[in-house]
Amino acid sequence: MADERPPTKASITQTSGEEDTIDVVKEYMRIAYSPTENKGRSSVAHLCTQDSVFFAPTTFPNCKTPLDYADSHAKVMSAIADLHITSFDIVFAKEGHVLLRYSAEGSHCGEPHNEIRPSGSRAKWHAAAIFEVRDGKIYSFTKEWDKLHMWKQLGWMRGAEYA
Repeated sequence: MADERPPTKASITQTSGEEDTIDVVKEYMRIAYSPTENKGRSSVAHLCTQDSVFFAPTTFPNCKTPLDYADSHAKVMSAIADLHITSFDIVFAKEGHVLLRYSAEGSHCGEPHNEIRPSGSRAKWHAAAIFEVRDGKIYSFTKEWDKLHMWKQLGWMRGAEYA
């Protein structure tokens, strides 16, 4: 596993098995949030079970697996080409589950997003995720994130179309 990970701000004492579970999740996040390494599902398939599931109905309604999320996130990163996680704010594991709250930032410096040309506008946001890891691979990923907060900062809101 790579050591290019953001710092962890708060955690609790974990067993070695729990640390291993956290490492799987952090590796998934490192790749999924890398504009250079995330080429979509093939980039993270080795970290996920074949029957993995993803839940984020308000922000990624068409994504049903962590692989779908990697595909979708690769598209977002084509517009926010400098997107990166700045810190893992809270991380802990228990019985195969990992809670991860993280902070991220980036600017619209890449491709157009929904026909909106790159503006250079910057955004900072937070998100939380709950993962379930089975036999060393991600089985489930539930994401909670205020997408509109980020979109407003980037100038991607044209009005109240998402309100």
